[in-house]
Amino acid sequence: MMAAALLNGSRCSSGFHCQNFAKEPTTSLPKTHPFPMLLKAFSSKGLSTSTSAKLISSLMPSLLGGGSVIKKKGINVLSPDITAPNFAPEFLDAFDDEYDGVIINPENLPSSANAFVSALRASLSNWKLKGKKGVWLKILSKQADLVPIAIQEGFSYHHAEPGYVMLTYWIPVEPCMLPGSPSHQIGVGGFVMNDKREVLVVKEKCPRSCSGVWKIPTGYINKSEDLFSGAVREVKEETGVDTIFLEMVAFRHVHLVAFEKSDLLFLCMLKPLSFEITIDEKEIQAAKWMPLEEFVKQPFYLEDDMSRKVVDICIKAHEDRYNGFIAHELASKLDGKLSCLYHND
Repeated sequence: MMAAALLNGSRCSSGFHCQNFAKEPTTSLPKTHPFPMLLKAFSSKGLSTSTSAKLISSLMPSLLGGGSVIKKKGINVLSPDITAPNFAPEFLDAFDDEYDGVIINPENLPSSANAFVSALRASLSNWKLKGKKGVWLKILSKQADLVPIAIQEGFSYHHAEPGYVMLTYWIPVEPCMLPGSPSHQIGVGGFVMNDKREVLVVKEKCPRSCSGVWKIPTGYINKSEDLFSGAVREVKEETGVDTIFLEMVAFRHVHLVAFEKSDLLFLCMLKPLSFEITIDEKEIQAAKWMPLEEFVKQPFYLEDDMSRKVVDICIKAHEDRYNGFIAHELASKLDGKLSCLYHND
């Protein structure tokens, strides 16, 4: 080990601990050390001793075999070769969920692939040591290049929405207990009948089994939309008629429809507030008020058990011979939110 070098009145040990002395300390250097020879050479050129020493100090790293000079508090410290320090691994920004799992903050993901995979691996190891279970990773569209990296590290697709994809990872060596991806699509239908016993019906453009059939307005509800609000909206969009919700009279549950998902259709009784029809030409071919007797005598309804039963229930409800479900707004301690519970009185 090379002896500690003394410069500027400081002694530096091999651990780079420096101590200042009141007096100028001295030390002996090996005879083959280049410092004395260089000092003599520079002095012969007319340079002062202090200037020569400074020049030699700047050359010492290369003379000593690749060492570097560290400047700290105005003191030049000579050290041997220094490798990069071992920094603690960086973890992904995340917070705990209610089920011993982890939700990763999508807004603070590393921007580079190398930084992401390094932080992801370190975080997974850390969460495993802490006994965490499920990990939820939401990747925004602007960082979609991180998706294949996460998949390679063991994550699985859960679902996707405009703007992001959700991935999951199950840490324990046991069957995954995370809920599956959304499995249902939800639709609503609005049965509207006026005082003349005319039913508000539409004829859709799409070529399906009901093509050319006069039917009640139907459609899918929007995100965060109540069932009764969706029914009122669909009728308004397709026919231009304003309505209010009366009751929910039935719902149908069918499986393996669009993209192998299940489908729920909730049938709502609505009361008309206006009567003038203005159709949405992008979806609807035509709309009108059709006499009830004409409506039910269509071949489609005579041959279809499900549709015929739906119409029968709606007629009974209109005549107060059937009680459906009313929407009641109630608060719940489970989530602290106000929501609708559908039941009859």
